[in-house]
Amino acid sequence: MASVQVKSALMLNTGEVVNLESTMTEGTETELTTLDGMYSVGNISLGQFANGKSITSIIQPPSAPNGISYAYIDRRGEIFCIMPVAVEGVQVKPCGMLRSFVLQAGDTLRVMAKTASNRLNALNTITADGIHSIFTATTTGDNAQSAVQIKSGQGLGESLTGKRIAKHWATSIDGSKIESGGGFYYINDKGLPIGGTTATDPSKQQPTPNSVGGAMINLNFVARIQTSA
Repeated sequence: MASVQVKSALMLNTGEVVNLESTMTEGTETELTTLDGMYSVGNISLGQFANGKSITSIIQPPSAPNGISYAYIDRRGEIFCIMPVAVEGVQVKPCGMLRSFVLQAGDTLRVMAKTASNRLNALNTITADGIHSIFTATTTGDNAQSAVQIKSGQGLGESLTGKRIAKHWATSIDGSKIESGGGFYYINDKGLPIGGTTATDPSKQQPTPNSVGGAMINLNFVARIQTSA
């Protein structure tokens, strides 16, 4: 796996812009920090750099040169706020945050950059009561894969029992190979799809959240992506 530069720019409520840039190994989730000598002294975590401040807009989402799967703000070892992602040069207009909060000193921005051919698929969800989650599955050939939460390793139903998914989006490079509604289906305990979201290839278009296809999740439900090859 190659080492690549991953970048982001975030606007704060104080009018400052946090410029973030780190070298990451593709395929390894890594923290994105400020770059020593580039508007900051030292490689500093987002929360430490902007402790007590809030992010008002995302000028540049976490962006990698080849491929990118997901990004999120980690607080005390858990996913606190999922973030949009992009491949450099394929970014849309700046956007707002998906959660309003004040940064704390221990908050970190973590990113999964990947090669352009890596088939790691990521499903990002926000429940009606504000729980942010990321589920991933790697597709291989003509079969179906159920996604698991990146922190707990649990499936959709175990992670979000009794919760309603209100917003979601997904990333994938599989395109026309996907046979599950163009992305992920939410499959109930009877094996039937009850919701889902399409997946976007970040090298062609920046993924954006949507509110269509959300569902109430119960135990034994899964998030499934099926491919033909």
